[in-house]
Amino acid sequence: MSTAPEQRIATEPQLSQICEKIAELAVTYDIAIGTAESLTTGNLAAMLGKASSSGDWYRGGIVAYHEKVKHTLLEVPDGPVVSEQAAAAMARSTATLLGANLTIAVTGEAGPQSQEDQPPGTVWAAVYDRGNVRSECKEFDGDPEEVLAQTLSFALDSLLRHARVRAHA
Repeated sequence: MSTAPEQRIATEPQLSQICEKIAELAVTYDIAIGTAESLTTGNLAAMLGKASSSGDWYRGGIVAYHEKVKHTLLEVPDGPVVSEQAAAAMARSTATLLGANLTIAVTGEAGPQSQEDQPPGTVWAAVYDRGNVRSECKEFDGDPEEVLAQTLSFALDSLLRHARVRAHA
């Protein structure tokens, strides 16, 4: 778990390049990708959906902004929705619902106010990869738009990293 505040804002062309690398690996290695999003409100799905051949490898995304949606649709256990357990449940449920073998889920506090005793900028991400889930917490600085941008970059980098591991397995 990372606790130091981070500042990383990628440009849209840089994020698009990451998506193209993900697309190439997904097509080559038969990776079916899905997403579950809260604070990014569908932006992750939009970025991946614009990548080459996305209809072949991108299964879709679930935007679960309200906590009731997280609890009912994505089987997040009772308790905080900005947590390791919530992100892991979101990633696992998304894989099942979408028939994906690699998913990422992001949940967090973009700010400016805190909702669950988590400081603004706290983001949990979980990656589901063929039955295994790995979670990571980040603390980003900035206003809500900057937290969103950093979360998108972090999520896409995580997907790319897992797709590359799959390619070398």
